[in-house]
Amino acid sequence: MSELRELYQEVILDHNKNPRNFMKLKVHSHHANGHNPLCGDKLELYLDVVDGVIKDISFVGSGCAISTSSASLMTQFLKGKTVDESRHYFESFHDLVTGKALSEEKLEQLGKLAVFAGVQEFPARIKCASLSWHTLMNALDSKDETAATE
Repeated sequence: MSELRELYQEVILDHNKNPRNFMKLKVHSHHANGHNPLCGDKLELYLDVVDGVIKDISFVGSGCAISTSSASLMTQFLKGKTVDESRHYFESFHDLVTGKALSEEKLEQLGKLAVFAGVQEFPARIKCASLSWHTLMNALDSKDETAATE
């Protein structure tokens, strides 16, 4: 378990210091805002969806290390995935961080995102890790309201 914890910390710190896809997409078809009032995390998510496939995805904002790294890893992971696949991965990720049992296959499908399994030990941090994912759902559903993890 200590190896997993070390990997978790390493990945979180790396993606917090050097977030991937941290920019506003000039061309985007979907956009949504997210806010976690408990921690103060705020982000804007941009997606370029073409024929049901996420061709590009990015974010801007400020937040804690878990929120920033989760958004960074999520954007890397979802590029090239379909909207339907993204919805499926939202469910799997949510189950992961809330401590619901995942099959070995679903865990493997999440790839590096599996490092967030440790978040379940810190209930207040679940909202930080899932903010970008809830914002993604709002963007895909073209909801105008800010996604909040209250």
